[in-house]
Amino acid sequence: MKRLMLALSLTLSAAVLAPAPVLAGATDTDEERAARWAEIKTSIFGDRKVEAGESAVTIDAPARALDAALVPIGLTLADKDSVKGLYFIIDDNPSPYAAHFTFGPAADPGEIKMRVRVNNYTNVHAVVETKDGRLLESAKFVKASGGCSAPMGMSDEEAMKGMGEMRMKFVGDVQPGKPAEATLMVRHPNFSGMQMNQITRDYTPARYIQKLDVTYGDQLVFSLDGDISIASNPVINFAFKPEGQGPIKVVASDNQEGRWQQSFPVPSASN
Repeated sequence: MKRLMLALSLTLSAAVLAPAPVLAGATDTDEERAARWAEIKTSIFGDRKVEAGESAVTIDAPARALDAALVPIGLTLADKDSVKGLYFIIDDNPSPYAAHFTFGPAADPGEIKMRVRVNNYTNVHAVVETKDGRLLESAKFVKASGGCSAPMGMSDEEAMKGMGEMRMKFVGDVQPGKPAEATLMVRHPNFSGMQMNQITRDYTPARYIQKLDVTYGDQLVFSLDGDISIASNPVINFAFKPEGQGPIKVVASDNQEGRWQQSFPVPSASN
């Protein structure tokens, strides 16, 4: 379903060279935005019912972004024990499907934080998938423009240096029986395909992290299905249950068959 949306909206390197109608903007009416969301829901979820669920997931996002290419997003889940997965959708981005988290038994999915690109004044949607199959949505309006086409501020070669390098930070010592917080940083340009090389004046082909698996020992924390809307050099804040044996292992792959993995020892109060 996501790939269908990409096929329709992202022939990126070629499509951006041709004039295209403006599909969304600050002047859109609530009715136009509602109609667009209805189309997106059908593209992603088919005929499954998506219910209003503002109390199920809270979106923390700036009303007006300081940098459209690095918009901080926080997603807080009210009933974390009932959650199977979480979708984040940016309605007016070229590819609205931004991220899908699937949580495993080692996850403590109370809160997820990340940084995204926002290309236009838009509604963003978070959709929680519960373990019993319900889909619960929440929305917020964000004012930003040009995030998907914003240049990196360096050459493509510089942006790709160290691609795949990872770092992990933990908040304090990790204690059994208590959720542990961590921040994962992955060096990757996440080229959107809409960015112009400032030297050659050509558009840089899309290259972005497509899959990210985080495990603790032999248990899944989360699996992320990503796309071009995730900001360059992705940073993801998450929590996990430190039960059993570590380490935390991260495996990342991108849409051009790049693959990287790294393991991180988990600090404990006994160390």
